[in-house]
Amino acid sequence: PHRIDSGAARLDFTKLASLSFEPPDPRRFPGLQLAYDVLAGSAGSSVVLNASNEVAVAAFLDGQVGFRHIHAINVETLERLGGRHTRVDSLEDLLGLDAWARREAAAVANRFRPC
Repeated sequence: PHRIDSGAARLDFTKLASLSFEPPDPRRFPGLQLAYDVLAGSAGSSVVLNASNEVAVAAFLDGQVGFRHIHAINVETLERLGGRHTRVDSLEDLLGLDAWARREAAAVANRFRPC
């Protein structure tokens, strides 16, 4: 709701002549492949990625870590999960896994310094 006035005109898609799309570059967007990997993994891994990403982005916005650290925090938090199967059969399971991931991601983030 709180937008910055950039001074740029609002984008009107009806006035664009055309749009073109290219396949995403995995080197420039490593988080995209990570998301695909998580989707193919256990149900709990998506909970871990989401929680970790929220912690990592908050740490970035607070100036605790650099932008490039967000992906590294997510990867290491998922690595800490390991290959174990995580049950998400109840709300309690989900909330417990979310809390675990947030603690782990915060611990990882505390090792980084801003760029």
